Amino acid sequence: MNLQGKKILVTGAGGFIGSHLTEELIKSGLNVRTFVHYNSFNSWGWLDEFPREIRNKMDVFAGDIRDPNGVREAMKGIDMVFHLAALIAIPFSYHSPDSYVDTNIKGMLNVLQAARDLGTSRLLVTSTSEVYGTAKYVPIDEKHPFQGQSPYSATKIGADRLAESFYRSFDMPITIVRPFNTYGPRQSARAVIPTIIMQLLAGKEEIKLGSLTPTRDFNYVKDTVRGFIEIAKSDKTIGEEINIATQKEISIGHLAEELIRQINPEAKIVCDEQRIRPEKSEVNRLLGSNEKIKRLTSWEPQYSLEQGLAETVDFIKHNLDKYKVDLYNL
Repeated sequence: MNLQGKKILVTGAGGFIGSHLTEELIKSGLNVRTFVHYNSFNSWGWLDEFPREIRNKMDVFAGDIRDPNGVREAMKGIDMVFHLAALIAIPFSYHSPDSYVDTNIKGMLNVLQAARDLGTSRLLVTSTSEVYGTAKYVPIDEKHPFQGQSPYSATKIGADRLAESFYRSFDMPITIVRPFNTYGPRQSARAVIPTIIMQLLAGKEEIKLGSLTPTRDFNYVKDTVRGFIEIAKSDKTIGEEINIATQKEISIGHLAEELIRQINPEAKIVCDEQRIRPEKSEVNRLLGSNEKIKRLTSWEPQYSLEQGLAETVDFIKHNLDKYKVDLYNL
């Protein structure tokens, strides 16, 4: 699909990946409506940080993804939806699983129902590599079995399967986009890379982390966003589930050592029990296959881990006052 001239909606636009996707779409000259979570502060999340000339090009809709009426209203006149709105923190899903069902599953249903009723031309829904659980084989391709190892991942599996059911039942033009671990500027403090960086930049000598042995396949956010856009442009991706992955892995321990080397070689890693997932819930290995996205689109990762980390460190260094360094963010 040629995106020029299309009216595009991004749900979750005020968040980490959503704000980067919104920014890239607007810079590409596209017509974008942003769905942000309504709040009494009139905060648009990371969209508030955009230069005025970019903010002025957005059509902002404040609502709640759990409300079908608001979702339907936001989607009127829309050609393509990038659905990113979700609750994503794994530790908080142990604490409040009901809210994950309401946001991730009911929110998905609201988008699907509205898209069906309104005849939306294209819908891209956001999954997560966590749906796979610990790898049974690597690299993990899209045929890998699913395993809900946290309430968060279980709700994302449910949301994905709802999307698949609407594609199969109603022939809707849906694609399930499945990024592996995305990182970069604007990522929340609950994620491991900002957690390490902000402690180091704050001068901490002891860096508190959970388990160090799990491995992850880290995507720099600009590569993830390009993946979304390339998938949206290709009609061959309709009805597909598609990983966005680098097909490289690194352990959390080695990642922390690299950041310590870059920022403060005197710092040491210490284990913080509250940051350790329950044993059966920890996903021990994620290494994604990117064969499918390369076959169906022109996407290739452009950033090395070293480049992406450098840009992330620079961003947090200039925004350290936005982070509560002394608190563990669920």
